[in-house]
Amino acid sequence: MTVKPEWIDYNGHLNMAYYNVLFDQCADEVYALMGFGPDYHARTGNTTYVAEFHLSYLRELHVNDAVTVTFQLIDFDAKRFHYYQELWHEDGWLAATGEALTLHVDQSGPRVAPMPDDVLSKVTALAEAHASLPRPPRVGASIGLRRR
Repeated sequence: MTVKPEWIDYNGHLNMAYYNVLFDQCADEVYALMGFGPDYHARTGNTTYVAEFHLSYLRELHVNDAVTVTFQLIDFDAKRFHYYQELWHEDGWLAATGEALTLHVDQSGPRVAPMPDDVLSKVTALAEAHASLPRPPRVGASIGLRRR
């Protein structure tokens, strides 16, 4: 992906909102592999909601920077999944990380509900493919002030 000129803020770097856009565009690609594609809601009446997202800004990005976003499934159960993402500059440095807890939702409630078996099997397969990856050290990082 490439950082677009309209995403640059008055400080001359990528506006914080557009880090989320980049992470979300990557997640959309992986969600389709897990069975949550564009037709999922129409076909099942279900969708996903991100319940929590933690973003860490590590280095500034600028207009026309080429970037890659990664996605690693950390954990899941029948109703939720936890994943971690990294945003890498083409020169090989880490610009940002994102971590999400996502809920599978039956829109008729709406209420959190188990994933259909076909989707759960795809999520399981992705988890198995990612099981041998090392756990990223930033997973589960907390925010706060350190008191001395």
